[in-house]
Amino acid sequence: MNKTIYKSRLRTKGQITVPQEIRTLLGAEEGDDLLFFTDEVGRVLVSRLPTIDPEQAWFWSNHWQRLELEAQDDLRAGRVVEYSSTAEALAGRDDLEAGNDAED
Repeated sequence: MNKTIYKSRLRTKGQITVPQEIRTLLGAEEGDDLLFFTDEVGRVLVSRLPTIDPEQAWFWSNHWQRLELEAQDDLRAGRVVEYSSTAEALAGRDDLEAGNDAED
């Protein structure tokens, strides 16, 4: 691996300028969050945190991610029903609800 060294000066309040070459490597732009962490030998590593569109943030909540995992498990296990139209899917839903009411 080619080693290139970049220098930056630590400023007041711990501020640094991340060199342009590093920002390019990270794909980082103004306003992005950077994650600093250490590895098992004490080296400090930096990574750009992915930006989540605020309108899509609900999808990344623990609740929705758990539901996504359950859906993936259902798909892998073949616990799915395919419908050829919306009307057919709605009728299937009605049949399921009617069956659930009959069991209650």
